[in-house]
Amino acid sequence: MGRAESREGKMSTQDPSDLWSRLDGEAELLQDLGWYHGNLTRHAAEALLLSNGCDGSYLLRDSNEMTGLYSLSVRAKDSVKHFHVEYTGYSFKFGFNEFSSLKDFVKHFANQPLIGSETGTLIVLKHPYPRKVEEPSIYESVRVHTAMQTGRTENDLVLTAPSLGTKEGYLTKQGGLVKTWKTRWFTLHRNELKYFKDQMSPEPIRSLDLTECSAVQFDYSQERVNCFCLVFPFRTFYLCAKTGVEADEWIKILRWKLSQIRKQLDQGEGAIRSRSFIFK
Repeated sequence: MGRAESREGKMSTQDPSDLWSRLDGEAELLQDLGWYHGNLTRHAAEALLLSNGCDGSYLLRDSNEMTGLYSLSVRAKDSVKHFHVEYTGYSFKFGFNEFSSLKDFVKHFANQPLIGSETGTLIVLKHPYPRKVEEPSIYESVRVHTAMQTGRTENDLVLTAPSLGTKEGYLTKQGGLVKTWKTRWFTLHRNELKYFKDQMSPEPIRSLDLTECSAVQFDYSQERVNCFCLVFPFRTFYLCAKTGVEADEWIKILRWKLSQIRKQLDQGEGAIRSRSFIFK
């Protein structure tokens, strides 16, 4: 990253990950930027920041969408938000600012900028999360190790992990018994969608288990715009966002959650069928 202009003034085709300009004119690898995590996935970035970061921790990683596009992953309390950083060939765009070199880009972050997302969340970028973290060289000794002769094979090893994909923000929700609309603070973490009275409330009003949700879709039955609904066996929840873009984001991530849940259920059922076939 950094200045990528050729001597003729034309845009260079060099990958921004290759080098950037230093004050002394020497080229340095982007990997030398301590909080650049390369091709770290979105899932892994969220796991790192949620388990070992704190409010305001952030890291830079490659975006999986296209070359020259990066993702700034930022922890905001109990969720992780992702923002695009674009390399244009000669400058770097982040938010409303444009930087001609990585040095200027890094200097901007050194001043702990305040950024706000579409959901209204304000985040101060305080703590760059390092790519290299010291780990203790301490390992447990195996004291018990017994092989169970169950007849299972490698085909029965089901790879499962909770899908992270966090999101939070204000949504307007229709009441259950009394059909009034009230604005609530929603958080999505793992397979739980919780809503609170407001952003500062310590305890949720209710937690919804997405493994019980059968569908998420736009809704046009209400006399409101930017509405969508979540269908549960016991009730359909109607929610409205401030903008159509925000509603679309909620629908996309909730649908993705449901698809991950179905995959895990299908894998589990497949393993059960496989074991049943073995023992017949």
